Amino acid sequence: MSTSHAISSDGTRIGFTCFGDATRPSILLIHGWAQQWMCWQPLWERLQDHYFVVAMDLRGHGSSDKPENEAAYTGTALWADDVQAVMDAAKLDMPVLVGWSYGARVIAAYLDVKGDADIAGVVLAGGVLAIGAHRESWMAGPASPGLDRDLYTDDVPRRLAATARFVDACTAAPLDRRTYAEMVGANMLCPAHVRRALFRADVDLRPVFGQMNCPALVIHGTQDEVVTPATGEAAAHSMRNGQYVPYEGIGHAPFLEAPDRFATDLSAFTKACKRTPV
Repeated sequence: MSTSHAISSDGTRIGFTCFGDATRPSILLIHGWAQQWMCWQPLWERLQDHYFVVAMDLRGHGSSDKPENEAAYTGTALWADDVQAVMDAAKLDMPVLVGWSYGARVIAAYLDVKGDADIAGVVLAGGVLAIGAHRESWMAGPASPGLDRDLYTDDVPRRLAATARFVDACTAAPLDRRTYAEMVGANMLCPAHVRRALFRADVDLRPVFGQMNCPALVIHGTQDEVVTPATGEAAAHSMRNGQYVPYEGIGHAPFLEAPDRFATDLSAFTKACKRTPV
């Protein structure tokens, strides 16, 4: 394991951590809102012996820089440049991009700006399909972060309590005590101004996913209370080569609740979608 930083187009340092042999097929893990690379631990532990796994911290999260300017989080081009910067710095060759929750927005930004010629495929896990004015009511579950104002407050005790509630709502079954504590701590590394800015843009991901030519796998827990399962189905249906795989009885973080199954499905998908750079 090694942690490094890539420099994005606006000078923001983007942290990323690598696991496994760089000569093997590559997978880039892109976490969700207020998370960080540590959330993927059950997945990289299962995949690092067979793949080159890279987990990045989104701008404003974890070890990445946290710009104060709201515009640093609302522009599609910057998210695309962040992903490209990590791909270049880690020397990823035709990676599979895996996005959890808000990570779907980041992947869509990459596709919108860069296209899909340099990636092998896309996997969404509990992925969002729209943010801001484009998000429709049926997309948001009862635990959607947009419904809890305390998640965005500068009042640290209130934000901590809300963050604990949010992490608890991310899984249908309770996480073990250590993992739960680590997730809450990791979430608190994302400051209030970043949390607020992440949802200020108005973006519909469906047109971008509809233009994507590479294969896609959409995994969604049927008990997801953050992003509704119907959103996952709609995401897959918007794609030319999308496959929807529901995880019965699983919540918003399928790779945490069903890591063996998720790793198996991701591995099979990665093997099946080998592509040659165009």
